[in-house]
Amino acid sequence: MSKTRIAFIGAGNMAASLIGGLRAQGLDAAQIRASDPGAETRARVQAEHGIEVFDDNAQAIADADVIVLAVKPQVMKTVCQTLQPTLQKGQLIVSIAAGITCASLQAWVGARPVVRCMPNTPALLRQGVSGLYATAEVSAEQRQQAEQLLSAVGTALWLEQEQQLDAVTAVSGSGPAYFFLLIEAMTAAGEKLGLPRETASQLTLQTALGAARMAVASDVDAAELRRRVTSPAGTTEAAIKSFQSNGFEAIVEQALEAASKRSAELAEQLGK
Repeated sequence: MSKTRIAFIGAGNMAASLIGGLRAQGLDAAQIRASDPGAETRARVQAEHGIEVFDDNAQAIADADVIVLAVKPQVMKTVCQTLQPTLQKGQLIVSIAAGITCASLQAWVGARPVVRCMPNTPALLRQGVSGLYATAEVSAEQRQQAEQLLSAVGTALWLEQEQQLDAVTAVSGSGPAYFFLLIEAMTAAGEKLGLPRETASQLTLQTALGAARMAVASDVDAAELRRRVTSPAGTTEAAIKSFQSNGFEAIVEQALEAASKRSAELAEQLGK
């Protein structure tokens, strides 16, 4: 990426996170540009990262090697169709907008190399994970550029089939909200058991953080980690049995299926 020129169309939170990650990795500010209709957003990104900003998308993408589409899905078609006449041969299009398929993007910008990505909100802390899918027009070098771009804010994983992005959306794209829901529920339950709310909250948050770090660092899977902390006839086993008797695994499976189905529905709606 040392010589790659990157233009961001849209400079909101996710774009700013990617820009910050690239700058932290040593990419020179002169290699990054961004455009956004909001004067405050432009000023903030320019002040924080020292990059050049524009209110005109065409100016931002001039001579860029990689163009990152970081606008809301609802305006993506209009943005792409406006950009199309000014795009140059060989420029890589990277979309981080949810629900917009590669076919739709190529219908709006032409048969260009496109990488579609599904990041998640922990990317704002550079702790994200992203699923990536590349069209046939994307070269090996461009795949590497896209991977390095998304790796600036966490882990980047390539997918063989585009429809797998619906599952990525269900698992990791929407996933942070599931854990927030569990944190809410555990905090409320701790309070009902007699703990001060602040104490219950701190205990829950630190437990969630510690468990996640253990799982990431471990050489065994989550099921084995669970077994290791579940003593026979102990307190943990009592809780686990309660979860399972109430259909915990089935509830999770149904929730992710609902999210994946909705992702596919939105892609169809937004791509028209």
